[in-house]
Amino acid sequence: MRRTIEPVTSTIQNSEPKTEAHETAVIPHAALVRVCMHVIGIGRTDVRVIREAKALVAAGYQVTVVDIERDTSRPREETIEGIHFKHVFMPNRFVKSRIKLWFLVKTARTILSSAWLMIRTPTDIYHAHEDNALYACYMAAVLRRKKLVFDAHELPYVQPNITRWRLLCGIARWTLRRMMPRCAGVMTVSPPIVDEIQRRYGGKRAVLVRNTPPYTAPITSNRLRERLGLPSTTRLALYQGGLEADRQLDIVVRAARYLAPDQHIVLLGSGASQAALEALITEEGVSQQVTILPPVPYAELLAWTASADVGLILYDGGYSPNVQYCLPNKLFEYLMAGVPVLATRLDAVEALVAQYQVGAITPALAPQAVGESIRSLLNDPAHLAQLRHNALRAAQQDLRWEVEQEQLLALYRSIQ
Repeated sequence: MRRTIEPVTSTIQNSEPKTEAHETAVIPHAALVRVCMHVIGIGRTDVRVIREAKALVAAGYQVTVVDIERDTSRPREETIEGIHFKHVFMPNRFVKSRIKLWFLVKTARTILSSAWLMIRTPTDIYHAHEDNALYACYMAAVLRRKKLVFDAHELPYVQPNITRWRLLCGIARWTLRRMMPRCAGVMTVSPPIVDEIQRRYGGKRAVLVRNTPPYTAPITSNRLRERLGLPSTTRLALYQGGLEADRQLDIVVRAARYLAPDQHIVLLGSGASQAALEALITEEGVSQQVTILPPVPYAELLAWTASADVGLILYDGGYSPNVQYCLPNKLFEYLMAGVPVLATRLDAVEALVAQYQVGAITPALAPQAVGESIRSLLNDPAHLAQLRHNALRAAQQDLRWEVEQEQLLALYRSIQ
């Protein structure tokens, strides 16, 4: 699932002194290799795009990102942190279309405009971020006889808003199966999606490149309690991210009635469901147990996260396979901040929680089960302390971008 660099997301720059083990090895001939990435969206605010592009630049590659930009006041080309950007200006691309024909027209225009710009961009490898960018990259790669990398940020064509268009979805899946053999490399974000992409679409087996943040040394913070005027003895469960209908936050609100008096839930973010959640908090009479706080500055998010005691990932896997198989950015952000996780039974999340012993799984996605799970975790300081220790150790040793980016670089070395 795509995470953009918005106030509700986090990528904190590496504050740990670099060691020989942490530094990205510069590939001697990589400076000769040019990469053209493409994303249907604003590239400079897409966490995964920026992390990967910076990793390649640091390794000596020349990276250009062709993206879709809404801000027409920006230059058509610009360089940000060593990454060259070429913008296709399409402000209307970000306005949702209710009419299918107009959606198709906008999609076709986006693909053709992007493909034309990429064809005119000197490159050796095209790198498509998500399935909707693959069409233009595929066209450019075939016409210019260049190599193609497909970066699947999620499992393609399983979201309900896509599957409801049955004919178009069927055509898209058929087309993807034809394009996959042309890809020199494929990568994706969680182990179950690696398997599902292979089973559904064939082609080369995807390399796992998870959305882990760069390493940040442990932070001590009390920001949430200070903001809420709560005593230091109050235990906090935190959800950070979009307040959207598919995040089951109504269940989280209803779960608050099962908390102890010194326990509190914070929803940190904004979104389409905010008004409904505020009304539900009042209706349930839990305003003393649940607070919605607005998004915080991007660079500060990890410090806010670190002031929580438990991080919540309470999704309904039945909503779509992408939810069931997800490894959300917030999972790794919680762990980087030393915050244990309470999650539902999501395949990849549950496996990671069990592997590193960094949290607990609620037995059911229902208000009482969730509330009692939160209360139980927060009532056991010794257990929380051990989970926090495990989380910080996992983030330092494995679950950080300095380690994860090696999978990306290895893939690129294998296709040169």
